[in-house]
Amino acid sequence: MATSELSCQVLEEDRERQEAFWAEWEDLSLSTRPEEGCTLHEEDVLQRETYHRQGQCQVLVQQSPWLVMRMGILGRGLQEYQLPYQRVLPLPIFMPAKVGAAKEEREETPVQLRELLALETALGGQCLDRQDVAEITKQLPPVVPVSKPGALRRTLSRSMSQEAQRG
Repeated sequence: MATSELSCQVLEEDRERQEAFWAEWEDLSLSTRPEEGCTLHEEDVLQRETYHRQGQCQVLVQQSPWLVMRMGILGRGLQEYQLPYQRVLPLPIFMPAKVGAAKEEREETPVQLRELLALETALGGQCLDRQDVAEITKQLPPVVPVSKPGALRRTLSRSMSQEAQRG
């Protein structure tokens, strides 16, 4: 089975902002595979000859960093698939506010986050239904040590058992 691959590399630099971006991915793969359902087998018993032939097809697979994959047989068109997972962050990368910036220059806190912070400060970090550990353990049944089934319990101390063996 023969395979050819094409890789892509992208490099961008912004020297003024001191930023750089680099990416590399396998873009195109073309492979030759046996084609299913396309075989020919002839056998001549009198002449003692056999002939076998397997059809081949060229499979094309194209991938992109945008999570799109195109697959198909060369000459028959490609089917496009959106991949179900993402290898990249779903949100833009967090950029902290400028350290020396005044409060007027900073962005406002989102409404959901403000509401969550207000709820936490109202609760004071305490659970409303909080109980002490001692109260919880009072409600539990007493702990009884479990012995192994079939194990003999010692009723005599070691020195007493030695005296019983001697005596």
